[in-house]
Amino acid sequence: MQKLQKETLIGISTQMASHSWSEAEINELVNPQLGIITGFQDLLNELEQLRKIDLGTIPPAMGVQGAIPND
Repeated sequence: MQKLQKETLIGISTQMASHSWSEAEINELVNPQLGIITGFQDLLNELEQLRKIDLGTIPPAMGVQGAIPND
């Protein structure tokens, strides 16, 4: 996977123009400085790791731990 570039996000925001993005918002996604959100590149890296997992080798969940069953 290629490293995220600012130009890529600008292209995405142009294609999906339902919300306008300021320069500061795009910069924060590319290189987080405020510590409020996960950087977009970090998210992409995590998704890439998930993509490499063969989900067929993971058994199905039997239920949510701590959930109260319906009787």
